[in-house]
Amino acid sequence: MKQSKTVLITGATGGLGQALCRQFAREGYPLIITGRNPTRLAALARRLQAAFGVEVRIVELDLGCQGAARTLCERLRQMGAEVDILVNNAGFGLGGPFVENAVEKQQEMLYVNVHAVTELCRRLLPGMIKRGWGRILNVASLGSFVPGPYNSVYCASKAYVLSLTRALAQECRGTGVKVTALCPGATHTRFAHRAGMESTLLFRVGVMNAAQVAAQGYRGLMEGKTVVIPGCQNKAAYFLSRFAPQQLVTWSSGAMQKPRRHAQREQHASLPRLTRREGFSHQ
Repeated sequence: MKQSKTVLITGATGGLGQALCRQFAREGYPLIITGRNPTRLAALARRLQAAFGVEVRIVELDLGCQGAARTLCERLRQMGAEVDILVNNAGFGLGGPFVENAVEKQQEMLYVNVHAVTELCRRLLPGMIKRGWGRILNVASLGSFVPGPYNSVYCASKAYVLSLTRALAQECRGTGVKVTALCPGATHTRFAHRAGMESTLLFRVGVMNAAQVAAQGYRGLMEGKTVVIPGCQNKAAYFLSRFAPQQLVTWSSGAMQKPRRHAQREQHASLPRLTRREGFSHQ
């Protein structure tokens, strides 16, 4: 089924990015896809066009660079493209102790995960509101809901994305624009390898398929849901995180994301002791 709405998907060549591209292409939407690798972008565009018969335009861009979001919007203007659906998928993690991660990599991650998401929403949302229809899917994380020891900056950046999405969803009520946060847990992509988290417990149990995550994200977006948590196990983890003592939640989150070399070094560590006050804290 051919669609007249144009979809912009950032970080298209990653595992979840490709799955999202296939999901929207399967539904007949023309795509504009972005990424850092022109060869992989071109190959993905050819596969999508051949499989689904949709128009696919590519923009080579590194959203980790300052000013990249403005450059992307300028290229869209030059292409004469109006974006009806924005999928802010580009992002990456950085596992390990906070003090061992390079400051430059942390800054790059914040540019991709926070600055680019914010600026693309700000630059493209007014047009959607003016036209009376639009959709924004911001890829957050199950880590948006809890602190993330050994993945601290990533989880904090995704908490920002979740908060921004919820606020924009409320502001856009009655405009015809829906804003959704997709909050997946561990997913089979290159994310774990790039983040240095392949050895963590998080990526050894309950890992979802990227196509399943993309399908549930698409369905939730089109239904106008503000938050989508794919998978029963992830929903259960979210529910437990809301009602368990926050000190225990933080400890558990760290245990799941701790690299094996640190986990082995700290095998003697026990569960945190909870005071009566801490045991009833839900801040």
